[in-house]
Amino acid sequence: MKKALTLLFSFILFLSCQSPEADLIIHNAKIYTINKKFDIATAVAVKNGVFIAIGGDELLNQYSSKNTVDLKGFPVYPGFIDAHCHFYNFGLLQQQLDLSGTVSFDEVIERISMYSQSNPGVPILGQGWDQNDWEVKTYPTKDKLDELFSDRIIALKRVDGHALLVNQFTLDLAGINQSTKVEGGVVVRENGILTGVLIDNAMDQVYAALPKPSVEQQTQALLAAEKICFQNGLTTVDDAGLNKEQLQLIDSLQKKGVLDIRVYGMISNTPDNLEYYLEKGPQQTPYLNVRSVKVYADGALGSRGAALKNDYSDDRGNRGSFVTSVEEIEKLAFVLAKKGFQMNTHAIGDAANHEVLEAYKKALTVDPDPRWRIEHAQVVSRKDREAFGSKIIPSIQPTHATSDMFWADERLGEKRIQTAYAYKSLLDWSGKVVLGTDFPVEHVSPLKTFYAAVARTAENQLPEGGFQMDEALTRMEALKGMTIWAAFANFEDKIKGSIEVGKMADMVILQKDIMDIKIDAVPRIKVVATILNGDIVYQKTNY
Repeated sequence: MKKALTLLFSFILFLSCQSPEADLIIHNAKIYTINKKFDIATAVAVKNGVFIAIGGDELLNQYSSKNTVDLKGFPVYPGFIDAHCHFYNFGLLQQQLDLSGTVSFDEVIERISMYSQSNPGVPILGQGWDQNDWEVKTYPTKDKLDELFSDRIIALKRVDGHALLVNQFTLDLAGINQSTKVEGGVVVRENGILTGVLIDNAMDQVYAALPKPSVEQQTQALLAAEKICFQNGLTTVDDAGLNKEQLQLIDSLQKKGVLDIRVYGMISNTPDNLEYYLEKGPQQTPYLNVRSVKVYADGALGSRGAALKNDYSDDRGNRGSFVTSVEEIEKLAFVLAKKGFQMNTHAIGDAANHEVLEAYKKALTVDPDPRWRIEHAQVVSRKDREAFGSKIIPSIQPTHATSDMFWADERLGEKRIQTAYAYKSLLDWSGKVVLGTDFPVEHVSPLKTFYAAVARTAENQLPEGGFQMDEALTRMEALKGMTIWAAFANFEDKIKGSIEVGKMADMVILQKDIMDIKIDAVPRIKVVATILNGDIVYQKTNY
């Protein structure tokens, strides 16, 4: 009996000496937890894809792991969340013609010609042109396209995705002619002649006529977009407008382990999509969250489609237009409120923001925590800012301010520009702002988002001193906007957005610390590694 008790005691002693096993231990790091106290830790332990401990060197004694990493002081942050982007379309663009950075329409023609030679016989689809970057800042016309490509589909989206340039062949294919009129859109004419430029809803007929990408092409697009996102430290992307088929493809690829990135998928506002999802209700897996509807109230400022209360300063008689009527917005708001879906509405002009805020206030009378969002909230009158609060969150894209500031005052005028891109004021009223890039409209990098929010300048540090610096965010506010506040806006703050016990082990390791380095150096900082569920999904070899 004595021998048996001795053996039992020895076995218990052996067990007590064994440290709990972790899948990953990171130590000797500067870890921004983004918890309520904004604590900085030096070590974390991960098991089964979640954080099991956060602290200091004591974790090395408390846990054992075959995968223990000394980060030698590198900074660590929660995985970055892009609160507004077009992930799927960005992937498709990798297979198409990139027109970003063109300085003239002649350069656009040159790129089309080169693409045509290397891609014979296929439709020429592309995105990225911006007439505001050209010396001649007027819309292009289809004349040169008709001359060079009279028998081939050409459809080229403006950088913001709210205008489309097509040739006559494509107009004919889509059935667009002199008598075509579109509610919520414009078929641009000069002296009564079609120019080939279509704005907002007028683009839909072309999209309906274009050949649809195959499942293989769509899959390759999603994987290409994922790779670029991981390279830039993104672990969650909020795709602002997906159809049922696209959401189902994403879900199937994630469940097969082919696609790893987490997606907050906003349902595109179409009858088919709404009928399907409002009947099924919100859907959520560890990788895909579908509980919101993306609505377009108006167009974009650059294409003069944003709905303004008064005329454009550089286009008298034009106030833009509503893509979705005020009546439809109000009706949909009541439906979504009853069904428990989040409403995320694109609103850029001050008229659009006013009407959306009014619709939200009427519908949000029961749910104490709906977290409805206004995407962009770009031009908001001082009076309308007061409507933001705990129920309505501004979803902003700081790089829009630094891209648009060189021409936005021409559209809005000296007085109205003071109410635009007012991120600090929106934060003061709402208590939270969520940050995104709107890629591919802007660059995919969240570090460029961070920089634009804080420095309020382009990377060339113009304008000197920053653009309306009283509306700049602090570094802490900007970091929260792309981590914990973004997770909150996605109804995911209990499972991600900060480095805390029980949350998903999503992290990004940077070359230098964006919280204390000189702000102008931030856009050049490299991502050292991106970690999802405690697994490295991207690692830079040289840094």
